Amino acid sequence: MEERNFADLTDDELKTEAKKLKSRTVLNAFIIGFMIGIIIWSILKSTLGLLTLIPLFFIYKLANSSKNDKALKAVLKERKLK
Repeated sequence: MEERNFADLTDDELKTEAKKLKSRTVLNAFIIGFMIGIIIWSILKSTLGLLTLIPLFFIYKLANSSKNDKALKAVLKERKLK
C-alpha cells in the first residue's frame, strides 16, 4: 500500500479515501472470516500444517495493515469530517 500524506488532501479527497477505507474494512473482515473457516476446517480434518499456517500469516498481515487507516482517521477527526 502506498504511503500518503493525508494532511495535504482536500476535504473531498479525504471523504473519498474514507469511503475506500470503509469498503476495505468490510472486505478485510470477510477475508479474515473466510480464512478462519479454513483454519477450523483444517483442524477438524486433523491436518495441521501449511493449510493452517498460511491463513494465519495472511490474517496477521491484514490485521496489521492499518497504519494508513489510523492516519486517515486522525486527519478526518482533526478536520471534523467524520
